[in-house]
Amino acid sequence: MPQISLYIDEKTLKKVESAAKQQRLSISKWVAEQIRSKVDPVYPADYDKLFGSIKDDTFIKPESPNFSRDAKRVGF
Repeated sequence: MPQISLYIDEKTLKKVESAAKQQRLSISKWVAEQIRSKVDPVYPADYDKLFGSIKDDTFIKPESPNFSRDAKRVGF
């Protein structure tokens, strides 16, 4: 099986180690799964055809929130 080397900072490595440990996987298997899920996402067949397919009168778009009373941003 081919191998790759990764160069990451200590903070990221600690997060990777923690995530792998939580899933009870080796770091190598955890990283491989993460890469695989990004380059080959798994969706059910015809998933993309569901967009806009709801034909229910009770399914309505909510009103946009009114942000006029929000605090203004302050630049630094």
